[in-house]
Amino acid sequence: MNHVSLPKTAEMAVPPKQILCIEDDVETAALIAEDLQERGYIINTAKGGHEGVSAILKTSPDLVLCDINMPGMGGFEVMECLTTLAPQHRAMPFIFLTARKDRDSELKGRRLGADDYVVKPVDFEILAAIIDARLGKGMRNEAWSRQVALNDRELECLSWSGKGKTSPEIATILGLSKRTVNFHIENACRKLNVSTRTEAVVKAAAGRLIDP
Repeated sequence: MNHVSLPKTAEMAVPPKQILCIEDDVETAALIAEDLQERGYIINTAKGGHEGVSAILKTSPDLVLCDINMPGMGGFEVMECLTTLAPQHRAMPFIFLTARKDRDSELKGRRLGADDYVVKPVDFEILAAIIDARLGKGMRNEAWSRQVALNDRELECLSWSGKGKTSPEIATILGLSKRTVNFHIENACRKLNVSTRTEAVVKAAAGRLIDP
């Protein structure tokens, strides 16, 4: 397990949060570690699922980033193993990283208990917003969030989307048509100045407009 420490000059009133990145691609892990270190986090990296599980049990990180497709033990197996061996870590934020996005994989990850699902190549701004929201650092975004006038329907649609619900499922829950749900989400994207619903959910959660 590799450890990346904060510079000694970085003095913080609150102890920095510790993040474990489980990633078999050394270059990707290094890029993620460098970016998050610059944002004030302490980063540990583990190359592969077995090393990752051992690191979680040993260090109890505040949040885990985990690749899905890894030789030996993949991300889904890591999470299943932790659920069995260490249920005390069930509340620990767990974010999957993957090179390809498909609905079945995302649903499987969320059903296992994953908090978020980030597609590679990683957009570091989106990843940072997700991490900040999960670790309760979204307060710094409240200033801009007060200026974003999302209506109740837009907030409801984004909230359910953040829980992994599709437009047809949201339509059924809220008693709307799929077209109306998409309309509200598109409006929310425009107001939040993002292009996808995933980005809208992340930004809204980071600004405390919806619960992460």
